[in-house]
Amino acid sequence: MRSGGSAVIRVLIVDDEPMVCRHLTTILSAATDIEVAGTAADGAEAAEAAVRERPDVVLMDLRMPGVDGLAATARIRALPDPPVVLVLTTFDADGYVIEALRAGAAGYLVKSTPPGDLVDLIRVAAQGHTVLSPVATRGLVTASATARDERAQALGRLDGLTEREREVLAGIGDGLSNAQIATRLFLSETTVKGYVSRMFDKLGCDNRTQAGLLAKAAGMTGGPAGRSPR
Repeated sequence: MRSGGSAVIRVLIVDDEPMVCRHLTTILSAATDIEVAGTAADGAEAAEAAVRERPDVVLMDLRMPGVDGLAATARIRALPDPPVVLVLTTFDADGYVIEALRAGAAGYLVKSTPPGDLVDLIRVAAQGHTVLSPVATRGLVTASATARDERAQALGRLDGLTEREREVLAGIGDGLSNAQIATRLFLSETTVKGYVSRMFDKLGCDNRTQAGLLAKAAGMTGGPAGRSPR
């Protein structure tokens, strides 16, 4: 589709299992509008092949030696005029779906997808649409609901904090030291240490790592002034 507006979709297959590559090649080659542009056995090879072969779509496995599929997806999507990347994997864990989409994948399919459906979904993805297997869709819905629940629970734990303690907690969530938090909030380092100690007692946190994770769960991080959500 890249060259001369041709209707043929050029696909790069990325998988460290030669048998899987052969199987996918057989399936895709049976479609008159799909051409297998090549295969790659790991993420580094995939990125090189994407530059060399200029496919329209990359079918990307996740678990591979060396550079994995998530890193390879990010590399490929950073290219000028990048191809569409579809993750095709045996892993259907919620975290993989989210990480793949964050890396720039346009879809997430499992290898149990029927051959006819796989071909159709490649066609849809090549037109610029996001495609997800039913398993991946359920995972995203579950992950979204879980994230909302975790945020609500985290915010509930902050009810007993003062505004200044919230600002200090946000600084910890941003990975700042007490000295850096003091600079951010125009306080002395000793004062910040006092806030940290009282805040830990109120939250039941034993260390900065626990406090930082709580701040992230509550959506408090990333603010230049450490302002926390209400």
